[in-house]
Amino acid sequence: MPIHMASTVTPVNHQLEGGGRVYVATATKLTDACGCWPPANCWTTAAGRSCCTAGGGGWQSKDGTTAATGGAISTRSCLKVLPDSNSGSGFESVLDRFSTCHPVSGQALFSKPFCVEYKWETKGWGDLLMLANPLHVRLLDTCSVSVLDYVKYKSIDGDLVGVVGDSWVLKPNPVSITWHSVNGVKLKPESRLEMIEALVKDFFGKLVARAARFVLIAEEVGCLDVIPKVRKYLKETIEPWLDGTFAGNRFLYEKTWGGLVTKQGANDSGADFGFGVYNDHHFHIGYFLYGIAVPAKIDPVWGRKYRPKAYALMADFMTLGKGSNMYTRLRCFDLWKLHSWASGLTEFADGRNQESTSEAVNAYYSAALMGLAYGDTYLVAIGSLLTSLEIHAAKTWWHVKEGGNIYDADFTSENSVVGVLWNNKRDSGLWFAPAEWRECRLGIQVLPLLPITEALFSDIEFTKQLVEWALPALGRREGVGEGWKGFVYALEGVYEKDVALEKIRGLSGYDDGNSLSNLLWWVFSRGDEDEGTSAHCWFGHYCH
Repeated sequence: MPIHMASTVTPVNHQLEGGGRVYVATATKLTDACGCWPPANCWTTAAGRSCCTAGGGGWQSKDGTTAATGGAISTRSCLKVLPDSNSGSGFESVLDRFSTCHPVSGQALFSKPFCVEYKWETKGWGDLLMLANPLHVRLLDTCSVSVLDYVKYKSIDGDLVGVVGDSWVLKPNPVSITWHSVNGVKLKPESRLEMIEALVKDFFGKLVARAARFVLIAEEVGCLDVIPKVRKYLKETIEPWLDGTFAGNRFLYEKTWGGLVTKQGANDSGADFGFGVYNDHHFHIGYFLYGIAVPAKIDPVWGRKYRPKAYALMADFMTLGKGSNMYTRLRCFDLWKLHSWASGLTEFADGRNQESTSEAVNAYYSAALMGLAYGDTYLVAIGSLLTSLEIHAAKTWWHVKEGGNIYDADFTSENSVVGVLWNNKRDSGLWFAPAEWRECRLGIQVLPLLPITEALFSDIEFTKQLVEWALPALGRREGVGEGWKGFVYALEGVYEKDVALEKIRGLSGYDDGNSLSNLLWWVFSRGDEDEGTSAHCWFGHYCH
């Protein structure tokens, strides 16, 4: 977010909601664009073009005009916003120092391994001052920029901090893209027998991604007899979708927005969870990619046959090229916020939203697995980068840690996890459950339970906080599903393996995408050491 100022300032003392003061000025150097971020905060008057950058909000008069007066058509008027009424002349002098340079365009590039680079084209002279959100600051390589900790504005995303430089490099911690658990399954003879019995019992009549999990679990525990049956089931289930012969439904290409829709979704915006209006595309296609990656891994001939169609599915939400005539570039992923949005074409008063971070993580993780299956190192690299960024964003804005400074104390005391994150608000409740159903709020940030879940919940202290926050909700008389209990117990297994194992063995049902086999695999593969995300990455040595 740029800050625009001029060399001469006339205070008007307009009060912003939540505090802050606005100064109106007329720039002495003429420009033809304000480069406002976001562009929606920009408006034009008879005196030229003006912009307001108040750290996520702005001020303008009710009739849409600015408070600047006079000047020819080429004069550029700007607002300088001080963060609160206590800001003194020292803060103003910092803003004035950078008033002569502003951005007119910007790019987000994947030009370096496991990095995102922001580059701005600027006008004027001197250095560019922008505002970075907390995740930017955490990932920012400070070798080529300067962080001004004292230039600070409050926003719904946390404090926005001044950064000087027209090129930023963000370096997230790398994560391993692995088929199996990072530390391996630790099985005693009786535990291995329990795993095998669960695999044999769990297989029949399962969903695609769930069935694919059985293959990888069977590989890891050495129960290879299960694999041929699961492989046959996966092929019979996936091939009709890829061949376009699935009864009553299939994928179609939609030209207006450049993407895939389902036949049912194209005729009914409410069908297939809104897939026809581009809701949850990365969620649903991510499950398909996982279900394709596994048989492509174990049967390369089948994988080569369906590779073009598998990549067409992946391209719906992971196209990188700007020049693509088929698909929108990174349809769901926000390269500024560094996480995905699940909402599609439906407009909401509070902007875009996303509920499940774990399903977003699964989407890019599954794309990277498909890259592993096909030997596509570029897809592995980009998929793992987006997976890591999604994890970082989940830990920053969805995981509400005790003593954290992103949200105010009242919200933090009542919530250990955000239900639905919107552009302009944070909801405690879910689309399908009230705020009091804490087991659902935990579960929707965990499912599907995979090896990458280890990186998403690598902070054991927070994981324990989250489980202890959710456990009392399991005592409700009504509305507590066995499937949701399974995810609570899975996270409990991160720090209390034996306790969680006994609770899992007592479950009478599981989530549609989960199983007893998967829960046992998770608990038996928990390590005893508190390892961070970077410690989980076998190729971290080659990054950055």
